[in-house]
Amino acid sequence: MQNKNPTAVIALGGHAFIRKGYRPTHEEHQIAARKIASILMELINRDYNLVITHGNGPQVGNLLLQNEHSPEEIPKQPLDVLVAMTEGSLGYIMQQAIINELRRRGIHRHVVTKITQVILDQHDPAFKNPSKPIGPFYTHEQALELQENHNWEMAEDSGRGWRRLVPSPSPLKVIQRHTIKDAAMQGHIVIAAGGGGIPVVKQIDQKTGDFSYVGVEAVIDKDLTSSLLAKQVGAELFIILTDVNRVFINYNQPDQKPLGALNIEMTEKYLDDGHFAMGSMRPKIEAVLDFLQSHGKRALITSPENLSKALQGVDGTHFVGTI
Repeated sequence: MQNKNPTAVIALGGHAFIRKGYRPTHEEHQIAARKIASILMELINRDYNLVITHGNGPQVGNLLLQNEHSPEEIPKQPLDVLVAMTEGSLGYIMQQAIINELRRRGIHRHVVTKITQVILDQHDPAFKNPSKPIGPFYTHEQALELQENHNWEMAEDSGRGWRRLVPSPSPLKVIQRHTIKDAAMQGHIVIAAGGGGIPVVKQIDQKTGDFSYVGVEAVIDKDLTSSLLAKQVGAELFIILTDVNRVFINYNQPDQKPLGALNIEMTEKYLDDGHFAMGSMRPKIEAVLDFLQSHGKRALITSPENLSKALQGVDGTHFVGTI
């Protein structure tokens, strides 16, 4: 039975499962998940239907390392399968932490993890211009060998070594959007679209014209998928949790300025003026704009530790269609 409570989609980073300075062990993931679960109770207490998305960069990176270190003993898995594996493992850890936190508080709500596939346009220009670095670092000689043997695109990454580049196309549609929405509207807490979702395209049969979904070697920006999912489930609130309590202009400069409340026009201007870095805040701002421009009501960017204060309106950066 559906309820009339508002729905919130909240996006966590993959690093949210690992505390700074700690090794990415299973136990560490559990500790971090318990902390996140406790923080998310603020939204539960406010009677939101809740959909949780999350990143998986560090976790997929570790699986790629395993791929490289034991190719003779264990068959390598393609990137779409690694995304699915981390959707399941991180979903399980987060799901268990939330269930335990709900039980301690005497709250009766179910938690479910959805392995989520996301459709991409196979003609997206990103497929011809791989730009997302993934996996381990290599020497220049190793990079040349991998480029020759596997036809990988390789690039030097910030003076740390060479890494593989994969496409990062824009998400078009979440295949499981209806079941995610239905579960959330019934009051269940849904964990979905981990790592931006499993990248798939429609493969057309030239004889029959029918199509099949097939996985591809790509990475989807998790904030863009989260924004898309927020639109497709009819969310009233879209939250991105990151490592700063607010969005800043002139970040890390002597004249840096925190931003409190922005409408679409103000956000677009700051974006056009180049205030947000491509590898940092810019994708988050673009995701927020995408949500608001599709008639989303409110969005919020803040840190996990400041979520409660941000929901009270005394912290965080708040985004609305108009002010």
